[in-house]
Amino acid sequence: MKKTIYYLLPLLMALTGATTLQAKKTLGPTAEEKGLASINRLSAEAFIGFLASDELEGREAGWKSGRIAGNYIASLLKQWGLQPVFDDYFQPFEAYRTERQKPGKLQVHPDSIAKIKTGVHQKYNMRNILVKIEGKRTDEIVIVGAHYDHLGIDPMLDGDQIYNGADDNASGVSAVLQIARAFLATGQQPERTVYFAFWDGEEKGLLGSRYFAQSFADIKKVKGYLNFDMIGRNNDEAKPKHVVYFYTESTPAFGEWLKADVAKYGLDIEPNYRPWDKPVGGSDNGTFARLDIPIMWYHTDGHPDYHLPSDEPSRINWEKVTEITKASFLGMWKMANLDF
Repeated sequence: MKKTIYYLLPLLMALTGATTLQAKKTLGPTAEEKGLASINRLSAEAFIGFLASDELEGREAGWKSGRIAGNYIASLLKQWGLQPVFDDYFQPFEAYRTERQKPGKLQVHPDSIAKIKTGVHQKYNMRNILVKIEGKRTDEIVIVGAHYDHLGIDPMLDGDQIYNGADDNASGVSAVLQIARAFLATGQQPERTVYFAFWDGEEKGLLGSRYFAQSFADIKKVKGYLNFDMIGRNNDEAKPKHVVYFYTESTPAFGEWLKADVAKYGLDIEPNYRPWDKPVGGSDNGTFARLDIPIMWYHTDGHPDYHLPSDEPSRINWEKVTEITKASFLGMWKMANLDF
């Protein structure tokens, strides 16, 4: 009897292995893998190509071109079935400053606005766009965002007069759009509620994110924020895979997750990890970092076309944008589902 069992062991092991393999095939891809598979270069080209086209005239906040860009983003979100955070897809707000001959920046805080309105002043009408996927837990929120405004046009420029803003920040908007669609593709409800935010007025002083933070009644429920600002260019052409990854130093899981995902999925990027006690910087992440909300922030460093009409779609590193979007979806999926 013992001999019979001995000789049958290889067969039993083979059958067990086959059963395990069959089970894996039956289970199919994980929710995370389904989301990852939905991210692609063609979508990045389409989103950036439209937002940074000459016809959109630089998407300046408060101007017609900026409103067209906002309408385009909102139409995609509606088509995909994402629900607005507020009563509408747009969160309108006003920004004020004194008339142009006097010094002063645009303001969105009610106290500052009250003072400005006592004299001759300018008023800008702007709009954030926010949608959500409700989580199993409604008491915790995580946000991924990017600003969609840029610098508009300058009719006095000799030559190209349009500040297209392909890298700054159509590239970041494309990432948030693809991540929103990837969350839907997972087919799974996240643990935390996820907001997908498109900020207006960043180029005029982080106005959209500041207005949201000061007016959002549930701001204390926000447990993490992922920001994009310029993720499509090469700072050094000899290092086309370079990306800077800032994250809150007191949340080391954010760095560990990216390192693990780069290895697991073979992501074709070379992150420069920069833990920071409070990643304020010059983008919308600063709004949330100042509130001690843990931050992830992707950025590919400056380049010669920064804030110039030459920031065109033709100069985007499409593979880099796509790979960063994949990496950030994986990080955002973990932010929405894991403890940190």
